[in-house]
Amino acid sequence: MVKRKIILSSESVTEGHPDKMCDIISDSILDEALRQDKYSRVAVESATKNGGVMVFGEMTTKAYVDIPRVVRAAIKDIGYTNSQYGIESETCSVWVQITEQSPDISQGVSEGHGLYKEQGAGDQGMMYGYASNETKELMPLPISLAHKLTKKLSDTRKDGEIVYLRPDGKSQVSIEYDEKGKPIRADTILVSTQHDSGTSHERIKKDIVEKVIQPVCNKWVDKDTVFHVNPTGAFVRGGPYADAGLTGRKIIVDTYGGVGRHGGGAFSGKDPTKVDRSAAYACRYIAKNIVAAKLADKCEVQLAYAIGVSKPVSINIDCFGTNKISVDTIHSLVEDFFPLIPGKIIEHFDLLRPIFTKTAAYGHFGRNNPDFTWEKTDKASLLRKEAGLK
Repeated sequence: MVKRKIILSSESVTEGHPDKMCDIISDSILDEALRQDKYSRVAVESATKNGGVMVFGEMTTKAYVDIPRVVRAAIKDIGYTNSQYGIESETCSVWVQITEQSPDISQGVSEGHGLYKEQGAGDQGMMYGYASNETKELMPLPISLAHKLTKKLSDTRKDGEIVYLRPDGKSQVSIEYDEKGKPIRADTILVSTQHDSGTSHERIKKDIVEKVIQPVCNKWVDKDTVFHVNPTGAFVRGGPYADAGLTGRKIIVDTYGGVGRHGGGAFSGKDPTKVDRSAAYACRYIAKNIVAAKLADKCEVQLAYAIGVSKPVSINIDCFGTNKISVDTIHSLVEDFFPLIPGKIIEHFDLLRPIFTKTAAYGHFGRNNPDFTWEKTDKASLLRKEAGLK
């Protein structure tokens, strides 16, 4: 019998992908509201097709947000400055439908206004966080490499290293694992990139392999690794001209690439009173510190909330049999040393800041950015000490 290969795949998309473009627009609006009023309540989504953008949702704020200006600035920053690319920042239409946050929701997330004294969760739902020791970022290797590929693809476009690239693009990485769950090699690497008309496929493949794939993935590539670059043969029509975009449609790209579970709630366009976002950051922080403390090789944390209620209705921790101490002990450490209620989560990570646009592309986790406070491992030494480990 031939031994079955264990292969896991994850994808990423550039900021010019229509869905990711909408995430960036929604978070840009959120940031502008928080910049003027840090207590802004925002739940904004965006959609795009052809030369138009729709912005819709709820917002309660003291700020004045010039939404068309913010939308156009975001599109320009992404690189859509030519109508041939699929949309153009100065001439696109912007349609806005925004109302205030429902007062019934507002009283549940405003301290002292609802049924409970403390600030409650902005909605019901379950959130997940994950960490693994297979990379220095404590992220799964497939999504880590996929994000680095799309970021490199974007950088080579913006700095002019590859002059014919356009904003839309994707990557996908398939990693082979051994029987112990350790990554051993890249099986298949896929990069699709929008490009100028008339550029030969041979030139595109050569440039992408040499200037994007090899610098990022060389450590994992061997003679049997398969490269796919623009496997349809051409990718001229892109952006919202080729495909409609919508906020929140790339939630697996935003998190762990399909390794581990996902609660289903999107992040972008939501202020931190929405536990879809803030509690997902807390889950990642908890899982990452557990792995950084070497209490487990990999860890998944689930928190679940009821709308208007501050304490989580459930906490679940799964170390997939890799834990060095009992899961019950880890569970007790989590309850003792980590922020779990919405107000404490917001305070601990200092989330009432306009930092969210930069989270919208290339993943919310596993990135070395000082504003990504949920990526700190500042609890690791404490956890080891409390667990009685040297």
